[in-house]
Amino acid sequence: GLLTRLQTSAPIIRTLSSSNSFSQNIASCLWKLGRLNHVAIAVPDLEKAQSLYKDVLGAQVSETVALPEHGVYTVFVELGNTKLELLHPLGEKSPIASFLQKNKTGGMHHICIEVDDIKAAMTELKKKKIRILSEEPKIGAHGKPVIFLHPKDCHGVLVELEQA
Repeated sequence: GLLTRLQTSAPIIRTLSSSNSFSQNIASCLWKLGRLNHVAIAVPDLEKAQSLYKDVLGAQVSETVALPEHGVYTVFVELGNTKLELLHPLGEKSPIASFLQKNKTGGMHHICIEVDDIKAAMTELKKKKIRILSEEPKIGAHGKPVIFLHPKDCHGVLVELEQA
Protein backbone atom coordinates (compact mmCIF):
# COMPACT_ATOMS: atom_id res chain seq x y z
CA GLY A 1 0.00 0.00 0.00
CA LEU A 2 1.67 3.16 1.29
CA LEU A 3 5.24 1.81 1.19
CA THR A 4 4.83 0.78 -2.46
CA ARG A 5 3.58 4.26 -3.39
CA LEU A 6 6.50 5.90 -1.55
CA GLN A 7 9.05 3.62 -3.22
CA THR A 8 7.50 4.34 -6.61
CA SER A 9 7.62 8.12 -6.13
CA ALA A 10 11.14 8.21 -4.63
CA PRO A 11 12.99 8.04 -8.00
CA ILE A 12 10.92 10.99 -9.23
CA ILE A 13 11.95 13.05 -6.21
CA ARG A 14 15.61 12.11 -6.69
CA THR A 15 15.40 13.07 -10.36
CA LEU A 16 13.93 16.48 -9.54
CA SER A 17 16.32 17.21 -6.70
CA SER A 18 19.37 16.21 -8.73
CA SER A 19 18.54 18.66 -11.50
CA ASN A 20 21.44 21.09 -11.63
CA SER A 21 20.15 23.57 -14.22
CA PHE A 22 18.53 25.60 -11.43
CA SER A 23 21.69 25.75 -9.34
CA GLN A 24 23.76 26.64 -12.40
CA ASN A 25 21.58 29.72 -12.94
CA ILE A 26 22.16 30.83 -9.36
CA ALA A 27 25.92 30.27 -9.54
CA SER A 28 26.22 32.56 -12.56
CA CYS A 29 24.97 35.60 -10.60
CA LEU A 30 27.43 38.14 -9.25
CA TRP A 31 25.07 38.66 -6.30
CA LYS A 32 22.71 36.48 -4.34
CA LEU A 33 19.46 36.72 -2.45
CA GLY A 34 19.62 36.49 1.31
CA ARG A 35 16.95 36.13 3.95
CA LEU A 36 13.46 37.58 4.02
CA ASN A 37 13.95 40.83 5.92
CA HIS A 38 10.30 41.82 6.31
CA VAL A 39 6.78 41.78 4.96
CA ALA A 40 5.27 45.26 4.78
CA ILE A 41 1.62 45.88 5.57
CA ALA A 42 -0.13 49.15 4.80
CA VAL A 43 -2.47 50.14 7.63
CA PRO A 44 -5.10 52.91 7.77
CA ASP A 45 -4.77 53.28 11.57
CA LEU A 46 -1.18 52.90 12.77
CA GLU A 47 -1.92 53.10 16.51
CA LYS A 48 -4.61 50.45 16.23
CA ALA A 49 -2.28 48.17 14.26
CA GLN A 50 0.56 48.70 16.77
CA SER A 51 -1.83 47.82 19.58
CA LEU A 52 -2.95 44.61 17.85
CA TYR A 53 0.60 43.28 17.57
CA LYS A 54 1.83 44.60 20.94
CA ASP A 55 -1.15 44.35 23.29
CA VAL A 56 -3.18 41.54 21.76
CA LEU A 57 -0.52 39.31 20.21
CA GLY A 58 2.31 40.18 22.63
CA ALA A 59 4.95 41.04 20.04
CA GLN A 60 7.87 43.42 20.49
CA VAL A 61 6.91 46.56 18.55
CA SER A 62 9.17 49.50 17.69
CA GLU A 63 8.39 53.17 18.04
CA THR A 64 6.95 54.99 15.03
CA VAL A 65 9.61 56.40 12.72
CA ALA A 66 8.92 58.97 9.98
CA LEU A 67 10.67 58.41 6.65
CA PRO A 68 9.89 61.56 4.66
CA GLU A 69 11.99 60.48 1.65
CA HIS A 70 9.69 57.46 1.25
CA GLY A 71 6.49 59.22 2.34
CA VAL A 72 5.75 56.80 5.16
CA TYR A 73 5.63 56.25 8.87
CA THR A 74 7.04 52.84 9.80
CA VAL A 75 6.71 50.55 12.78
CA PHE A 76 8.51 47.21 12.97
CA VAL A 77 7.05 44.15 14.64
CA GLU A 78 9.81 41.73 15.67
CA LEU A 79 9.20 38.08 14.93
CA GLY A 80 11.56 35.22 15.67
CA ASN A 81 12.87 34.88 12.13
CA THR A 82 11.84 38.13 10.39
CA LYS A 83 9.80 41.30 10.88
CA LEU A 84 6.55 42.86 9.85
CA GLU A 85 6.72 46.49 8.78
CA LEU A 86 3.56 48.49 9.40
CA LEU A 87 3.29 51.38 6.93
CA HIS A 88 1.15 54.48 7.23
CA PRO A 89 1.05 57.49 4.87
CA LEU A 90 3.25 60.51 5.58
CA GLY A 91 1.92 63.33 3.42
CA GLU A 92 -0.56 63.41 0.56
CA LYS A 93 1.94 62.20 -2.05
CA SER A 94 2.70 59.05 -0.08
CA PRO A 95 2.55 55.84 -2.13
CA ILE A 96 0.83 54.30 0.90
CA ALA A 97 -1.96 56.91 0.70
CA SER A 98 -2.78 55.83 -2.85
CA PHE A 99 -2.52 52.16 -1.85
CA LEU A 100 -5.00 52.75 1.00
CA GLN A 101 -7.40 54.59 -1.31
CA LYS A 102 -7.69 51.34 -3.29
CA ASN A 103 -7.50 49.07 -0.21
CA LYS A 104 -9.50 50.82 2.52
CA THR A 105 -8.73 48.28 5.26
CA GLY A 106 -5.04 47.99 4.35
CA GLY A 107 -3.15 44.91 3.28
CA MET A 108 0.18 43.48 2.23
CA HIS A 109 2.19 46.15 0.41
CA HIS A 110 5.58 44.54 -0.35
CA ILE A 111 8.16 41.99 0.66
CA CYS A 112 11.78 42.85 1.42
CA ILE A 113 14.62 40.44 0.66
CA GLU A 114 18.23 41.05 1.54
CA VAL A 115 20.94 40.93 -1.14
CA ASP A 116 24.68 40.77 -0.68
CA ASP A 117 25.46 43.33 -3.43
CA ILE A 118 22.69 45.74 -4.35
CA LYS A 119 24.65 47.47 -7.14
CA ALA A 120 25.45 44.15 -8.85
CA ALA A 121 21.80 43.13 -8.41
CA MET A 122 20.65 46.35 -10.09
CA THR A 123 23.01 45.88 -13.03
CA GLU A 124 22.00 42.28 -13.64
CA LEU A 125 18.27 42.87 -13.14
CA LYS A 126 18.31 45.73 -15.66
CA LYS A 127 19.99 43.41 -18.19
CA LYS A 128 17.20 40.90 -17.53
CA LYS A 129 14.57 43.61 -18.23
CA ILE A 130 13.34 43.85 -14.63
CA ARG A 131 12.26 47.42 -14.00
CA ILE A 132 13.67 49.16 -10.94
CA LEU A 133 11.55 51.98 -9.57
CA SER A 134 14.49 54.36 -8.94
CA GLU A 135 17.74 55.11 -10.72
CA GLU A 136 19.81 54.75 -7.55
CA PRO A 137 19.23 53.01 -4.22
CA LYS A 138 17.63 55.06 -1.47
CA ILE A 139 18.32 54.68 2.23
CA GLY A 140 15.57 52.56 3.75
CA ALA A 141 14.10 52.16 7.22
CA HIS A 142 17.12 50.18 8.46
CA GLY A 143 19.61 52.80 7.28
CA LYS A 144 20.74 50.59 4.38
CA PRO A 145 20.40 51.04 0.60
CA VAL A 146 17.17 49.71 -0.90
CA ILE A 147 15.53 49.46 -4.32
CA PHE A 148 12.06 48.40 -5.40
CA LEU A 149 11.30 46.13 -8.34
CA HIS A 150 8.24 46.76 -10.48
CA PRO A 151 5.38 44.45 -9.42
CA LYS A 152 4.43 43.73 -13.04
CA ASP A 153 7.88 42.19 -13.51
CA CYS A 154 7.60 40.17 -10.25
CA HIS A 155 4.28 38.36 -10.70
CA GLY A 156 2.21 41.06 -9.04
CA VAL A 157 4.41 41.51 -5.96
CA LEU A 158 6.24 44.72 -5.13
CA VAL A 159 9.71 43.49 -4.15
CA GLU A 160 12.14 45.55 -2.12
CA LEU A 161 15.79 44.53 -2.16
CA GLU A 162 17.92 45.68 0.78
CA GLN A 163 21.71 45.61 1.06
CA ALA A 164 22.55 43.05 3.75
